[in-house]
Amino acid sequence: MDGLGETLLAFKGVAAGAWLAALFAAERLRPAVPFPHGRPWAWARPARNLAFLLISALVSLAIVVPVSRAAAGLQIGLRPAWAIGAAGLVFDLLLLDFLIYWWHRANHRLPFLWRFHEVHHLDRFLDVTSAVRFHFGEVILSALARAGVIAVLAIPLSSVLTFEALILVATGFHHSDLKLPPRLERALSWIVVTPSIHWVHHHRIRRDTDSNYSTIFSLWDRLFGSRSGTRRTPDMEIGVEGREEQDLPKLLLRPFSLGKTPASTAL
Repeated sequence: MDGLGETLLAFKGVAAGAWLAALFAAERLRPAVPFPHGRPWAWARPARNLAFLLISALVSLAIVVPVSRAAAGLQIGLRPAWAIGAAGLVFDLLLLDFLIYWWHRANHRLPFLWRFHEVHHLDRFLDVTSAVRFHFGEVILSALARAGVIAVLAIPLSSVLTFEALILVATGFHHSDLKLPPRLERALSWIVVTPSIHWVHHHRIRRDTDSNYSTIFSLWDRLFGSRSGTRRTPDMEIGVEGREEQDLPKLLLRPFSLGKTPASTAL
């Protein structure tokens, strides 16, 4: 990894950690939906989510970063000649966000991928810790899928690391329980995914779960007809329709169980 890559990797970790910590504090000072302090799982839930973060961080260091670095080094060469410098970075970020929209959509539609992604959706409340609750299997599968695109389009590692940092910023924000002024949130929602958009994606009603797939920029759902008309409400029930939350060991083993895990059947 070159010097720029090392610097971006270090900056990504520090900046993302600071951002998530700030959101964690802010959403508890100004929550949009009251936190379930009186429920038995009130503190067990964020602790469980942070355990997923630790596992994902180890997987990232062991697999994701080396795979991304190797893919970026292949430089197969189907990259537009003009995609260099600042223009190249903008191109890479838009392209990767467009592709992650379709990857996210596939995670809901294909039963094998949903087995892993369902773990993220089984959370019964949303806050910033939900943004880091991903099964290590999904982390690995996502890295492998992205590696192919990185190699074919010769996307530089600096763009990949910048995109991953933006993903952490975006997912922390739109999973958070931070209360925003309504006019500000409406304005932001035309450009980026906001909590009011993404909370609907976690609604415990399958037709809403299978909508609002965008991650950073909100335009993809409008372009491809997957934006839900449901509005977020304070009493919106979060989770997976017909499924219940489980403890950490069961969640880690869940994708490998023999039971059926229903998913939608069409993209």
